[in-house]
Amino acid sequence: MRQISKILFLFVVGGATYYSIELVCRGRSHPSMFLLGGICFVLCGGLNELFPENIPLWQQMFACSLMITFLELIFGYVINIRLNLNVWDYSRQPLNFKGQICLLFSAIWFFLGGVAIVADDVLRHVLYQENKVRYTLGL
Repeated sequence: MRQISKILFLFVVGGATYYSIELVCRGRSHPSMFLLGGICFVLCGGLNELFPENIPLWQQMFACSLMITFLELIFGYVINIRLNLNVWDYSRQPLNFKGQICLLFSAIWFFLGGVAIVADDVLRHVLYQENKVRYTLGL
């Protein structure tokens, strides 16, 4: 039960944070972005469970970028194309796919993924007494 409450808490933190970022940057958001942000935060934070500790941070960030871009494509297909809610549209961005994902935002997800990884690790260490993660750059 503790594991479920921890993941639910991290989901809410990620969802609320992403929703807030959208409000600040775009002046608006949509409830689906809370859901997407929560899922992405939990998945990015969970990378430490899958990868050994010595994997370079930039590789974790790259994995986050790929996951977030993939989820954005799935959510975009359902929310924007199938349900026609028009929550976002990247069709004016270069290198976009059907206006749902684009290279610019994949790069943004790379950096936000790094923030999510570290924030998740700090929350898990401080609130749940999990081991402190040591990062390597591996350059």
